[in-house]
Amino acid sequence: MGQPVERESGEAARYELPPGQRLQRGWPVTHYGPVPKFRPERWEFRVFGATGDGEKRCWSHDEFTALPYTTVVADLHCVTKFSMLGAEWGGIPARTILEIAPPAPNVTHVMVWAEYGFSSNLRLSDFASERTIFATHKDGELLTAEHGFPLRLIVPHLYAWKGPKWVRGVEYMTADRRGFWEERGYHNVGDPWKEQRYSYQEEPGEGPEL
Repeated sequence: MGQPVERESGEAARYELPPGQRLQRGWPVTHYGPVPKFRPERWEFRVFGATGDGEKRCWSHDEFTALPYTTVVADLHCVTKFSMLGAEWGGIPARTILEIAPPAPNVTHVMVWAEYGFSSNLRLSDFASERTIFATHKDGELLTAEHGFPLRLIVPHLYAWKGPKWVRGVEYMTADRRGFWEERGYHNVGDPWKEQRYSYQEEPGEGPEL
């Protein structure tokens, strides 16, 4: 969640926003392109690339949603400068996927793939965070299609574009490669507390060349 500030007696907890962000009431719909139609009989989640055993793993929608469910209370910071604080996200932890389908020892990054070929790259350490979750629910209710149903990735400590909507799989990588927005000028890491919005802000080692 956001960084806690001192709480006064009898007052609900307040949270500090990352630099340049504003508090958002409600949840705006932001995405690129059309909302995909969910076809459960065609939907599958794949883990591929540099897997530990060299094999690809696939789950149907029923199989994936039967994996152990948990909740994480976390903020959502959009690069468009709104922040939504204290949402409860329910779904499957990213760590569960890493346990079921381990990456090879030399994997350093993952590419999260979504509908229409959309992608976002993450350092393995960010993906493996105990708070990174493949969300199916928000505040106890199923996600709507506009907000990513049936599956979106939530990476609370990074800007929200690092957690795509309509996720379909994860590629394990032994070297970094920029995703959709990263190729178009967004920061390769995307830490909101460092205000890492755009690629021109990158320091050496924070991403491959554009």
